[in-house]
Order: sequence, then structure tokens, then C-alpha cells
Amino acid sequence: MEKSFNLSVSEPQAFVELCKNDGEFMLAARYWNGGIRLLIPGQEFFLTLKDGQPSLGDPGDAEGVISVCANENIWQALLAPVPPRFFNDLQPATAFGLEIQAEEVLLGQYYAALMRAVELLRPGSTESSPLPDESKPVGTIDAPIGRYVHLDILGQDYRVYFEEAGQGIPILLQHTAGCHGTQWRHLMENTEITKHFRLIAYDLPFHGKSIPPVGQSWWTEEYKLTAEFVRAVPVALTSALELNSPVFMGCSVGGVLALDLARYYPDVFRAVISLEGALTIPTDISELGTLWHPQVSNEFKARAMNGLMSPTSPEAYRKETSMLYAAGWPALFLGDLHYYMTEFDLTKEAANIDTSKVAVHILSGEYDYSGPIELGKAAHKAIPGSTWTGMDDVGHFPMSENPEKFLEYLMPVLDIIKGQ
Repeated sequence: MEKSFNLSVSEPQAFVELCKNDGEFMLAARYWNGGIRLLIPGQEFFLTLKDGQPSLGDPGDAEGVISVCANENIWQALLAPVPPRFFNDLQPATAFGLEIQAEEVLLGQYYAALMRAVELLRPGSTESSPLPDESKPVGTIDAPIGRYVHLDILGQDYRVYFEEAGQGIPILLQHTAGCHGTQWRHLMENTEITKHFRLIAYDLPFHGKSIPPVGQSWWTEEYKLTAEFVRAVPVALTSALELNSPVFMGCSVGGVLALDLARYYPDVFRAVISLEGALTIPTDISELGTLWHPQVSNEFKARAMNGLMSPTSPEAYRKETSMLYAAGWPALFLGDLHYYMTEFDLTKEAANIDTSKVAVHILSGEYDYSGPIELGKAAHKAIPGSTWTGMDDVGHFPMSENPEKFLEYLMPVLDIIKGQ
């Protein structure tokens, strides 16, 4: 049956060779005993794996096999050179009828290899992407200056790390769940921003360089980020650094926190910028079981984050963003999602946000399926006086996955804040 869409190869043997010669796939598939079956109507691609080495052969339904099946329309979207939103990754595509047949832990262990195998069927997938040029003369010192500050948060002393650059209106920068302030590094080097704004990117306690406190036995309890705690951090930091009516900008968990702060601390902040924000995140945290299973490494989180980004964002920056997730304490991501998915809910309070006291700006990325543009629009409609902007060609991590594109959307918001 002739396909109505193009593939990089047409035969299973060629598919096996693609995987075998791809460094990313081979690294992700190491130790795998089983196989892959991609069931496309009228055509199947499969391979068998032994100790991570691919060979031609239909593995059937044996132990260790992952099968993916969908109708032709879904495959057409998934295998397009530039897939549309929600079809750049297998996970969001399951909401449209795609089925992944695999034991849960196995899927978490080898999801990165599975996704890379799918990517290799896209035309142009093996072509080298241009790398960003960030080269500077030897000895160049970048703009951010890093320091530690002691904060009293809910009666406990925390040694919090932050980096800052620039001067003028202070902006506190909150990273995403399970990550740290490095995500903001591109903004720190932008002189058009730093000549007007003092950027302060901090690591939440337990994240990045903000190591756990020594005054409590934190290792005996499950880590969970609570609304009370996460709201207290930027407020305490504002006080400790003696900031005068700062701006708060956060992404993902920081994006919903921005709206929380606008509701409950309007006298502290002059404006909030909510990246990928919403009034609530309608996802059941129990559905994310493989994320914290001890047999699944942080590589799964890294690859899952890649699926939240735009395929048009520079590959090097997408991989960097994912790597930061793989480097974090395993408990962080799930623990942060407790606030993001369970405790946070402004659906009944949004109308009480007073934008005459604190300006609210919401920006939503096209390819984000965690806090999609529909949720950002709904938050904007529920908050009188707020602004909303949809960001094409970016996903859940605009500031790190495609910083140049992100600036096209951020700079007009910063101009409004300067004017106020």
C-alpha cells in the first residue's frame, strides 16, 4: 500500500541500519533485550535487540518488546519533517488514539531509544543541524555573578544560590520543575535587557546549587513542594535582597507560581510574567508512575522533556535543556509536580487578581502540551486586565530551548513594564 507521506526509508532492513548507525539511538538502547515494532497501516518497521545491538527480525510480542500502533493520519503527522503540535512526540499523540504496548518500566527505561527510532523515519532526520555559535575569546567571563544568601523560609534556614546580571528594575527568575536557574543563562547575556533590568535567577532549595538545609532530616521524608513553601521563597528573597517592587518571571511550575503570587502577594511585585501558565493543570500525577521508579533513570525525564519542546528549536539547545533534567536529584521532578499538578488551583481565585496593583502577562508556547496555549488563553480570560501571547515555534521551555525566538515575544512585555 503506497503511503500518502514520505519516510526516510521504506524497508525494515534500512530502518535497522539507520538505528545501528545512529549514535543517539545506540546510547539510549544499550543493554536492551527485546525489540521495537512500529505498526503503520500497510507497512511495519521492526527490529530485534540483544544487549542493545539491533538486527533485522520481527520480535513479535516477546518480553522486552515495545509496539506502537496508530492510524495513518496520526503516523502522517508524527513522521512529517516538522510535526505539528502534539505530534512531535509519542506521549501527547496518545491523546489522539496512538497506542503504545509495553510494560510500564520497560517503556520508561527505553523511551529515549523508541522516540529516536521514530525520529529516524522522518525525512531529513539524519542531516546535521547547525550548531549555535557561542564562541568567545579565551578568558572571557560571562555576565552572571553567583552568590548565596540565607533565607528564613517557614522557620528554617536555607542557603539559597542565585546568579544576577544587569541593573535597573529587578526581575526574579524561577526555573521549571526539577531544574535550576541555568535555564535563564541566555537572558543574562542580553545587554538590551540587562541595561534596564537586574536579572536574578535563583535555585529553589534542593535544586541546583541550593543544597538541602542541615537543620532537618530531609532524607527521611518524601520530598514534596508545597504552595506555602514555594510562594515563600521569592517573597523571602525579595526581602533579603531589599528589592523594590520587583518583577517575577517563572516558567512551568514557575509560570503557575507567577499567577499565585499575583493573587496572594500583589503588594510585593509590580508585575508577573507567567510562561506556560494556567489556572490549574488537569493532569493526574498518579499517571506519571514511571518517572520515579527506581529501575528508570533520569534519562527518561530528559527525553520526556524533549517532547515538550518545539522541533524547530535549535537541537543543541533542546538537548541542553533535557540534559539539565537528567542531572537533577531524582526526587525533585515528581516532588515539584505535587505543587504544579495537585496543590495549585486558581480557578476560583483568578477573578480576584487585581491587575491595577500587579500587572499580569501570560505567554504560552505552541508545542507545550503540559501547559498548552488553550490553558494560557483561559487564564487570561479569567484575569481581568491581563495580557496573553501565543508563542509560535517554541514549547515548554522558551527561554532555554529557543532563546532568540523567545526574545521576540518577551521584549514587548518588558517594554510595557519599563513604560509603567
